[in-house]
Amino acid sequence: MSFSAEVKNELSRIIDEKKCCQMAELAAIIKLSGSININAKQGLSFKVTTENPAIARRIFSLLKSLFDVHADVMVKKNNILKKNNIYYVVVSADMNSNEILKSLGVLKEYHDGTIGFNNKINVDLIKKSCCKKAFLRGAFLASGSISNPEKTYHLEFVSNNQELAEDVMKLLNSFDLGAKIILRKNSYVVYIKEGDKIIDLLNIIGAHNALLELENVRIYKEMRNNVNRLVNCETANLNKTVDAAVRQIESIKLIQEKIGLKKLPPNLREVAELRLNYPDISLKELGQMLNPPIGKSGINHRLRKIEKIAEELRDE
Repeated sequence: MSFSAEVKNELSRIIDEKKCCQMAELAAIIKLSGSININAKQGLSFKVTTENPAIARRIFSLLKSLFDVHADVMVKKNNILKKNNIYYVVVSADMNSNEILKSLGVLKEYHDGTIGFNNKINVDLIKKSCCKKAFLRGAFLASGSISNPEKTYHLEFVSNNQELAEDVMKLLNSFDLGAKIILRKNSYVVYIKEGDKIIDLLNIIGAHNALLELENVRIYKEMRNNVNRLVNCETANLNKTVDAAVRQIESIKLIQEKIGLKKLPPNLREVAELRLNYPDISLKELGQMLNPPIGKSGINHRLRKIEKIAEELRDE
């Protein structure tokens, strides 16, 4: 099961007793995954399509709770690429589909009595903070998806209507979630890419188990990245130390070959002999072997002088 499916199954189990929140959630579901059919004989009907049986059950329950409607539920086998079944929740004209859609803000009645589609979110349904959260929960159930957090952080809502997509983006950003919108083929995609913001959204819509799972993945990835950075840093430092030691030994051997180490001042000769005898130890350890001991910077200063002498000998 995908991470998106886990989140949607968790959201489908949330029990919300408030009628206002149920209305907001159902409105979001119908706006983003519903379709309306107008027939001269049968009148106006609508259906909501989903591949998730838990979401189909939730739509059926919301319609029953809010409007006392026993919607028809149909199942169709999806033979394309052997995908899951497709579930249709259908509300016909004799179930007061017209009034249901108007009360949910999907349809609106104009002053002249005509009825048209309302592409925007009905502000009366999202006046309260709890209703805003419920609308976003319904929007995710209808058209949301979230990537596997072990791979990347990406959550999105897809709509075929620009006005609705912009309203969803504004609603998300009222919670400071940094949502943005892009056009993908013929659809408008509202997306969030920051891990912190995705966690905030999961908390807002009530997907707390998914939130904890994503947080665990984030902590693990952060620890792994920190370890990798430390290892890379240590490796880089070790390589620099080894390269410096090789360079220093080459310089000392050149001096030994050309003029002999006895020609060096006593303090430089002492360090040169120690470096030849102990090629693998650090500068700090070299300094501690002297009598009296000196610090790392002192050893480094003497070795630089030795390398300078070697460079002069090469030039000659």
